[in-house]
Amino acid sequence: MKLKISYKHMKHSEAIDERIREKSEKFEKYYQGHISMQWVCWVQDNEHWTMCKLHGPKFDFYAKASADNMYKALDFAVEKLERQIDRQKEMGQARIHKSQHENPKYMEMMKQVTEEEKVAFEEWEEKSA
Repeated sequence: MKLKISYKHMKHSEAIDERIREKSEKFEKYYQGHISMQWVCWVQDNEHWTMCKLHGPKFDFYAKASADNMYKALDFAVEKLERQIDRQKEMGQARIHKSQHENPKYMEMMKQVTEEEKVAFEEWEEKSA
């Protein structure tokens, strides 16, 4: 994983760097390290801002957040990125499941299973009656 951290209008802090590395490791588990992240932190009008770009082989995510301190802003940006990743994952799963139900072989198999269940249920009803 490639990680780039930049600061504007504020002093560099080792504690913030460590926090950013810690938060970035969360995303490494999703994509097995095949990503690059860019963080930019700045202060504007007593408001702490952070912007994060997450770039991978088939995706680009972007999050920008502000708060009264930098640690909260980092947490908000990470939450936004996680929501974007979850949405992408859900869309991919929906695409896979949707295409499976439209498959003619799958439809034929489901008809056959339904008919077999119907026959088995009718036989069970006759035995119990």
